Amino acid sequence: MAQHKLKHGILTLLTGSLLSTAVFAKDNSKSILLAISKTDHTLVFVDPQTLKILGKAPVGEDPHEVVVSEDGRLAYVSNTGSGKFHEINVIDIPTMKALPSLDTGALLGPHGMTYVGGKLWFTAEGSKSVARLNPKDGKVDWIMGIGQNRTHMLQVSADEKQVYATNVDSGTVSILDNLLLPPPIPPIGKPLPTAKPQMGWLQTVIPAGKGAEGFDISPDKKRIWVTNAHDATVSIIDIPTKKVIETIDTKTLGISRAKFTPDGKRILISSLRTGDLLIYDTTTLKELKKINLGKGAAHILIEPSGNRAFVSCTPAGYISIIDLQKMEISGKLDIGPRPDGMDWAPAAP
Repeated sequence: MAQHKLKHGILTLLTGSLLSTAVFAKDNSKSILLAISKTDHTLVFVDPQTLKILGKAPVGEDPHEVVVSEDGRLAYVSNTGSGKFHEINVIDIPTMKALPSLDTGALLGPHGMTYVGGKLWFTAEGSKSVARLNPKDGKVDWIMGIGQNRTHMLQVSADEKQVYATNVDSGTVSILDNLLLPPPIPPIGKPLPTAKPQMGWLQTVIPAGKGAEGFDISPDKKRIWVTNAHDATVSIIDIPTKKVIETIDTKTLGISRAKFTPDGKRILISSLRTGDLLIYDTTTLKELKKINLGKGAAHILIEPSGNRAFVSCTPAGYISIIDLQKMEISGKLDIGPRPDGMDWAPAAP
C-alpha cells in the first residue's frame, strides 16, 4: 500500500486544501488532464493542448479511478486490489503533491468514485457496498449495502437523491432512491401519534447482462447505457420506469466503458478485449463507426467541447486521442505503462 496513511491530526492539512468553495467548471481550454499509470503507480498531469507532461505524483499499489473535487483542488485515486485494499490516495492539484491517504477501513476494494455535494462517493467491490466519505475529517458518514457482487462503477445525482451503480458479477444495475417514506407501524397497536414520515433509501435492482460493468447516464437524465462485457451487449435502461427498454448486440466482447458526447447524440463504447472503440447514434441505436485502437481500450474521457476523446488503451500502454468530428485517431499520448482512469483538473492561473 502507499506510504501515506490517514492519521489522526491530518484535519488541518485537508481543511487547508479545501478553502476554495467555488465549483470547478471542467472547461478543457483552461484545464489539465489527469491520468493514472497503473504500472508506474503515478498520477500524471498533462497539458491537453500540447500533450506535454507537467508533473507526476505517487499513488498506491493498484490505482484504478481518479476523480477531482468540485473546487478543483484535490484529486482522489482509488486502489482496488481485487476487492482487498482499503486505500484512496489524495493529491493536492496545485502543487502536484501527495497528501495523507484515506483509509476506507472495512469498506474493501474502493473502485468507482464521484464527487458530489462536497463529499466523495465510492463503491466498495469487496464489501458489496457504496459509501460516502467526508474529506474534511476523512470519515465515512454513509454506507449502503447493495447485496450484489462486485459493485463497480458509480454515479450520483446532483441533488444526492439518486445513486446508480453497476454490479459486474451479478450482471445488474442498482438504483438507490432517497425517498420520503411513511412512518413505521408498530407490530402491535396503532401508529404513534408523534410518528412522522422520514427519508429512507430504497434500492431497485435491474437485471442487465453478463458482466454489467461500465455505464453512463444521458445528458437529459432519461436513459442509462450499460456495457455487458461477457455477452457483448448494451442494456438501455429507462430511468423513470427503471426497466430495460432496449438491448443492443454490439458483437464486441469485453466492452467495458461507455461515455455520452456532451450533446447526447452519440455514445462511445470501449472494449478492453478487442481494443475497439464503438461510436453509436443514440437516436437510431446504430453503430456509426468502429475504430481499432490497439490491444485494449478502457476508460473514456471526452472534452467538454465535444471535439476530442481520450481513451486509455491499458494493455497497449498509451492513451489514444480521437477526433470526434472525423471519428478517427488523431494522436497518441504516452503517460507510462498501463494507463487507466482520467479526469479534468483546473490549470494554474
